[in-house]
Parts: sequence; structure tokens; C-alpha cells
Amino acid sequence: MPKANPFTATSLLPAERIEPAIYLIRGQKVMLDRDLAELYGVETRALNQAVRRNIDRFPQDFAFELSREEILRISQIVISSGAPLKFSKRALAFTEQGVAMLSSVLRSPRAVRVNIEIMRAFVRLRQWLASNTELAHKLEALEKKYVAQFKVVFDAIRRLMTGASGANKSKREIGFHTLHAASKPASHPKPKAARP
Repeated sequence: MPKANPFTATSLLPAERIEPAIYLIRGQKVMLDRDLAELYGVETRALNQAVRRNIDRFPQDFAFELSREEILRISQIVISSGAPLKFSKRALAFTEQGVAMLSSVLRSPRAVRVNIEIMRAFVRLRQWLASNTELAHKLEALEKKYVAQFKVVFDAIRRLMTGASGANKSKREIGFHTLHAASKPASHPKPKAARP
């Protein structure tokens, strides 16, 4: 019986399940051991044992252990179906290269298919970040282009607000004036109403 090609198989995992499990820790996009174990369908303990047996395949830029502070900080973000992350004594974080290396350590067909989907998720994330970076550069260029034009407007508004337009500094009163009792003119006789 011929072996099924994982590249032509339908997606084992939806992207919506993988992408939320990618975190930015120490300036790197990583996935936690517990999330990977769940995706691979193995226990976290088994995944970590496989990594420890093959530790030479996981240099610091492939996988690293989180500090207690990092675990507590991430546990405020992570919503887990298992035991809360904040109670974990240790947690490993795997970079994209570390996740790719896991497929050589976990040799099951499911691990290979899951790794393919995870690699695709990392690629989508990288493309999304690149498009947002490009958009940010375009926005910055527009701001620089129009700042000079709007500077004239803002300067004029500031001059109007401070009254430094160079016009007559004396202010003329605006509105109705009421007469005070001392300067009240003589009273005029009231007109009599016509009787019917």
C-alpha cells in the first residue's frame, strides 16, 4: 500500500488552532511545550523527555526554558484546557527552528503532518508582519509628506488662538450694553391704552 503524501493531505489542524499558540517571548516567535504536545497528541512530559534525550539537536536558539517570571507573565494571557500554566514548574519554548527539529525527534506520521501545518502558520505570521511593516512605512511617508502642508495651517491656528495676528490690540466690546441706575435717562410717559 503506498504511503500517503502529507503535502497533498487535507489540513490536519486549522490555522485558527495553531496561530493563537504562537507567542513573542525574548523577541522571538515561539510555541510552548504544552501547546505543541497537545497538537502532536502526546503528553507534555513525553515531548520534554524526547527533547532531553536529543538535547544536542536543540541549541538555545531552537528551544529555551522559561524563567518563573516569564511563566507568570504568559499565564495571564494563556487560556488552557489543562492545568494552569502558572502552576508549571518549568516550561520550554520552541522557536520555529525548534519546532521543525521536533519532527525528527517525534517520528510519528501525525508529528510530521502537524509540523507541516505549524510551519505554514509561522510563514503566514511572517507574511502578515511583513505586510503590516510595509503599511507602517507607507503611512510614515504620507505623514512626512503632509506635515509641511499642515504646518502652515497649524501655525495660523496658533496665531489666531494667541491673538498675535498683528491686528489692533485694543478690544472692542461686543454685545448689548445695559444702563446702570445712575445713568438712567428720564422716564418717558407711558402711552395710554385706547379704550373701546
